[in-house]
Amino acid sequence: MLYLLTLPFKILFVVLFAVLVLPFAILFLPFLLLRLVIKAVVVIVVLPFVFIATVAGIVVTFLAVCLALMIPLLPIAFLALCVWAVVRAARRPAVGLIPNP
Repeated sequence: MLYLLTLPFKILFVVLFAVLVLPFAILFLPFLLLRLVIKAVVVIVVLPFVFIATVAGIVVTFLAVCLALMIPLLPIAFLALCVWAVVRAARRPAVGLIPNP
């Protein structure tokens, strides 16, 4: 009910404010457009560098995760290398059926 009572005053103040602010808004509109153009130019210039930095960050992160996952597997790989070397050294040399001239 109070809303209906104060409605004419709200309408009056909104219209008065709009009439007083409209000339300033028209005055500042070219500056707002210039700001928009400058921001667009900055975005166009900076965006490739941001893209390169993002790709570099993704690559570094991928390498770090791969390294963090591979380091615990190094002892197992070393044992497999040792077993392979022992088996290779212990087998007999292959003898061909046809000797090389």
